[in-house]
Amino acid sequence: MEKISIKSWALDDRPREKLMSKGKTVLSDAELIAILISSGNRNESAVALAKRILLSVNNDLNALAKLSVEELMKFKGIGEAKAISVVTALEFGKRRLFEERTSVSKIKSSIDVVKIMQALIGDLQYEEFWVLYLNNSNKVLAKHQLSKGGFTATLVDIRLLYKRALELSAVGVIVCHNHPSGKLSPSKSDIEITEKIKQAGVTLEIKLLDHLIITEKAYFSFADEGIL
Repeated sequence: MEKISIKSWALDDRPREKLMSKGKTVLSDAELIAILISSGNRNESAVALAKRILLSVNNDLNALAKLSVEELMKFKGIGEAKAISVVTALEFGKRRLFEERTSVSKIKSSIDVVKIMQALIGDLQYEEFWVLYLNNSNKVLAKHQLSKGGFTATLVDIRLLYKRALELSAVGVIVCHNHPSGKLSPSKSDIEITEKIKQAGVTLEIKLLDHLIITEKAYFSFADEGIL
């Protein structure tokens, strides 16, 4: 059977032309991905290939965003350049969402922290430890990644945490890290490092306001649970 190329499709069925004529919001997820990968393979169009990729993750864009370049390259027709384009686009979207959520001007509760941080660390496959620095109005002065790749007391440099707090004239800090396993219960190390950070802050008169454990769809707040 002769293969039918996208160029021979009706105008409304061609993703790039459809975007130009009708706008980006009318395109399906598959059509958007098809534009990124540009072409398919000998047996399927870019749109058909995009649909197959989406089907492999149950049409879940969050799951798609977790695929590596190598995993995407397992699909026939997806080379390194195309895989990198998809990964880059999804990462850019994630960062845009993070920037939007970071616009929270004042931290009023643990959920405000989650709005800022969940898009950034909630779905990571490794652990990261972050600090939010607040002024006396509970506005976020800055956010900083303190460690990456694991979480133990030795990886969290409390001196560096408070050095930055003093530079910013922060009066409060909120720390958070993710659990790739999805488990929300704090570990012994979580509890120990929380107490060390809290005690160090007492000396400097910089209050530890909360410690959050964040997963992709949930979170645990030491403050909310009354164990801070």
